[in-house]
Amino acid sequence: MCDYSLHGVASRPAKVGDKLVSSGFRNSITRGFSASDEPGVAVCLLPGTELAFESNVEGYATSQGGTIKKFEQTVARFRQVNLDNPVAHHDALEFPGGEIILVTNLCEGQRATVLQLPSSGQRAYTEHHEAAPAPVQEPMVTSRS
Repeated sequence: MCDYSLHGVASRPAKVGDKLVSSGFRNSITRGFSASDEPGVAVCLLPGTELAFESNVEGYATSQGGTIKKFEQTVARFRQVNLDNPVAHHDALEFPGGEIILVTNLCEGQRATVLQLPSSGQRAYTEHHEAAPAPVQEPMVTSRS
């Protein structure tokens, strides 16, 4: 997925092994990922995509900048948040400890590699990681006459 405000930017889906760079894009206030060899093209990730960064991830407290937070993490899983708000940023990274940062809040120039894409049958992440409930199976009732 690419965040709602990147819809006016050229984009393509991520592939395993892609070398990505956290980037700003012309005509957009949203930061995202571009391929290192395609700087103006947004690379869209599916929820569940796993990334490995070259160094610890850094990001801003807000999308307007501010204090830089340094995460002691080099791996993350892409997910979406704020799905109930159509004009909020949705693209986020979740670290193994549960911390989340919006992709638009990443500092520019950070390099990552796509390690794994979600399986096609995998249910997309939700804001609360709720698993789909198992279908309730009613006991089979047979009548004997």
